[in-house]
Amino acid sequence: MMSKIKGKLGFGLMRLPLTDENNPESVDESQMKEMVDKFIKVGFNYFDTAYPYHNGLSEKYFKKLVVDRYPREDYVISSKMPTWLLKSSEDLPKYFNEQFKKCNVDYFDYYLMHCVGQDTHQNVMDCKAYEYLKTLKEEGKIKHIGISLHDNSQYLEKILNEVPEIEMVLLQVNYIDWEYPNIESRKCCEVARKYGKEIMIMEPVKGGYLANLPLSVEEKFKKYNADDSLASWAMRFCGSVEGVSVVISGMSNIEQMEDNIKTMSEFKALNQEEYGIIDEVVDIINESIAISCTNCNYCIDSCNENIPIPKYFSLYNNQYQFGFQPLYLEYYNNLSNIYNTKASNCSECGNCLNHCPQKINIPEELKKCVDRFETN
Repeated sequence: MMSKIKGKLGFGLMRLPLTDENNPESVDESQMKEMVDKFIKVGFNYFDTAYPYHNGLSEKYFKKLVVDRYPREDYVISSKMPTWLLKSSEDLPKYFNEQFKKCNVDYFDYYLMHCVGQDTHQNVMDCKAYEYLKTLKEEGKIKHIGISLHDNSQYLEKILNEVPEIEMVLLQVNYIDWEYPNIESRKCCEVARKYGKEIMIMEPVKGGYLANLPLSVEEKFKKYNADDSLASWAMRFCGSVEGVSVVISGMSNIEQMEDNIKTMSEFKALNQEEYGIIDEVVDIINESIAISCTNCNYCIDSCNENIPIPKYFSLYNNQYQFGFQPLYLEYYNNLSNIYNTKASNCSECGNCLNHCPQKINIPEELKKCVDRFETN
């Protein structure tokens, strides 16, 4: 019988505590054990892992500290197929069986195609991955078929139209990305609800950045409630989204876990005044930008290479504000595939300069995008 999710907090096993912060394989087993025990003791039970986390060690630590120490009914587990490694349908059982063995479970409650988007979806379809997952479900090795999405709402709708077997979606959601044009958290949630899919949330604190905000932003939150952490605002925002079953947080130490447990154990949805404060915070953060593009799109019609200039600038600003993450490369590649052109295609003809109300030196700013997204 399938375990049931308890509470809205999920334990993401991607950012486990380390003894050496520069070595992802140096998992602090003692601290992780303490975190697992506290997490289960207070009544939560959802764990999320994947093939590449901690250079392949995440699933092994899940086995050692959860599977080997707790009865099956005490936990719910999800893992993910590494879509970027698939070369043919023969790779599907190769990776699944490896994960199945590492986790040492009789079944995965949820099994996802990892990082689905325009770069991977067609390859996943060509490999007949969903047909394979359907067979695994029939055999009882997985209970629910899902995807983790790193793309926009239009592509999510395309996928859900093409693959009715998908039962749940794992989406990047936080209050900064809620209306962000390259991520479209709000619209993605709307699409998932439209198709009746279970929604789970990743990156609620945006890789930890929403727990470490500038003082001017922190004061906004502390003025309303001095006792609430910055991370708690981000977690409550995600937990308040309609239709969300669990918010998965990659907790790197016991202190982060205790803070999340405090927030999510007796969960209270945001009220209208709190939503207003978050709107103010988003405006402040968005003012701290590297390129003063206002997305007027006046430059686009004059570009001989059809470069989506405002979209690339928006992505650059986002990584500038919150720090560079590999995920931004995925978003950049998604955009370059959609528009079939990159920032490096700029010929420096200068046609755009006369059309920019902000007087931005667009060719020079595009070079920053090239340096950031095309040379990593």
